[in-house]
Amino acid sequence: MRWRRRILWLLTGALAAGLAGIVLLNVWPHEKQLEHRLQHVSAVESAQFRREMGTLLGTGVSAGNAVADYQNGEEIFPAMLAAIHGARHSVNLETYIYWSGEVSKKFVAALTERARAGVRVHVLADWLGSTRMKQEVVDALRAGGVRFEYFHPLHWYSLDRINNRTHRKLLVVDGKVAFNGGVGIADAWEGNGLQPDHWRDMQFRVEGPAAAQMQAIFSQNWLATTGEALLGPDYYPEVPRGGDLSVQAFASSPDGGSENMQLMYLMAINGARRRIDLEAAYFVPDELTLTALRDAMRRGVRVRLVVPGPYVDSAMVRNASQASWGAMLQAGARMYRYQPALFHNKLMVIDGYLTIGGSANFDNRSFRLNDESNIAIYDHAFAAHMTEVIDSDIARSRELTLAQWRQRPWRRRVFDWLSSRVADQL
Repeated sequence: MRWRRRILWLLTGALAAGLAGIVLLNVWPHEKQLEHRLQHVSAVESAQFRREMGTLLGTGVSAGNAVADYQNGEEIFPAMLAAIHGARHSVNLETYIYWSGEVSKKFVAALTERARAGVRVHVLADWLGSTRMKQEVVDALRAGGVRFEYFHPLHWYSLDRINNRTHRKLLVVDGKVAFNGGVGIADAWEGNGLQPDHWRDMQFRVEGPAAAQMQAIFSQNWLATTGEALLGPDYYPEVPRGGDLSVQAFASSPDGGSENMQLMYLMAINGARRRIDLEAAYFVPDELTLTALRDAMRRGVRVRLVVPGPYVDSAMVRNASQASWGAMLQAGARMYRYQPALFHNKLMVIDGYLTIGGSANFDNRSFRLNDESNIAIYDHAFAAHMTEVIDSDIARSRELTLAQWRQRPWRRRVFDWLSSRVADQL
């Protein structure tokens, strides 16, 4: 009997060691991360700032683009579906969330109709984020001619990457028109962002050379998932000018360029000279990013921050976020909590000139663990419009003061502190 107990203990120990190893492989960064304050960052409105951004992030700033913003599902889904219906050569969709429901049915119908018409249609859905996607949806897509794949599905040989998800929300049509933002394919995003059971969010439509950059971003993960390179004029046609805006599409991934997203935000914050308007569905900054924001306020930069109010999809993230609010308020930031619905925006406007939006949240998971995709728009008029969008959200929010933050119940303070201890994984 003793030898059986010893074998059982040995097996239990080996299993525990294996599980610990898997956890370490999932949380340990694959690349060296940003650790030091940025020095000598030029103003965001300067030619030097654009020159550095066009080099550091791996994609240049392209001229000749048109950008439109769509607010909430009532505007976003019709625009995306119209683009799919208008496809002539290719449709590429990468999403973190694809859930069964009425919205899913509309996308299945649109995607399969184009596939049957001879359009090359590819869908890449995150395995973890799309767990509410019923198999019948996958079967319908594949039966309709859509190439459907899961990103990082669960296999024993890929357990070391189970924590690396694609959080991107990309749709690229004919290599010329692309959508990027925070919206998943799910009924939760329907409506106008004013109901508690629906989410407040936005999406950008880009037409022009920057759409080709987003096609390349999609193609990288399609290649990593399937081993297939998407090439040819169906995916990379000659792209005419779509408008007059300068746009940069950039991505981040633990497999390469994991610092891109945080670097962009840090460059923008350090390059601010007058004001920073930030909307963050998940505001859990690390010490380096929090320091950059406080340094900006010490320079006299006005900071406004919009975060979720009473409706959240993760209590732990909310608690960890609240732990950092005191430092922001003490430094002089004005904070607003969106009231009508679950707030899911990811948007930053710097000095009324630089607009940054996309899938990335303001937290460590987006900066270091997830695959993300954002766009940066360099234009005063577009930034002024997006500032109006932020003003509209603030009008539907309640301002939080430092005194109110300090008066929260002691149990709330304990939960906030405990949640902040695991902020690196949130």
